[in-house]
Amino acid sequence: MIAFPIQLLLLCSTSFAFAPIANNAVFTSNLEAVRFDKTSNLWITDDPEEKDGSSYGPIGSLYRAGPKPFLSRIFNAQTYDQAVLKYMAQDGCSRIEAQANMDAFLENPQDWAYQKTCEKNGAYVKDYVNANMSPKQVTLSTVWGIGVVYFFGSLIYNGITQGMLVGSFHRTMELLGVDN
Repeated sequence: MIAFPIQLLLLCSTSFAFAPIANNAVFTSNLEAVRFDKTSNLWITDDPEEKDGSSYGPIGSLYRAGPKPFLSRIFNAQTYDQAVLKYMAQDGCSRIEAQANMDAFLENPQDWAYQKTCEKNGAYVKDYVNANMSPKQVTLSTVWGIGVVYFFGSLIYNGITQGMLVGSFHRTMELLGVDN
């Protein structure tokens, strides 16, 4: 006798699993700060705390995840911002968390996807927001970056001004038997 009400309750609760999802639920975030504008086909936000530039800039991307996301933010700013807004809407997270995850994704998509899969299965949640942002790591990255830029800059400068590249070109042409 008591089994019938329990069966009826279970049947009612599982029958909604096959109902279609409302269109608005797909395109809005838990924070209601980000929404998809169907007329412009863009993700938008009206919240000033979630607009572009409200968290960290391209240098923050460079320190957190390296040159790939940094260059992506410089050369594809609109695409990057749309990806961040879409991530915010789907995950219901803040802009800084979405940016950090997007930077990690752009640096290495396979590792990022693997980490997210592990997190869903109960592994620790990686803090991409504070990745590589300790004062020691920022100092080491800055010194390393300045050293690399100086090395390649001086290599190119000396190659151009001292004619090392020109002499190499002429020598290669001689070896190939091409007359000037």
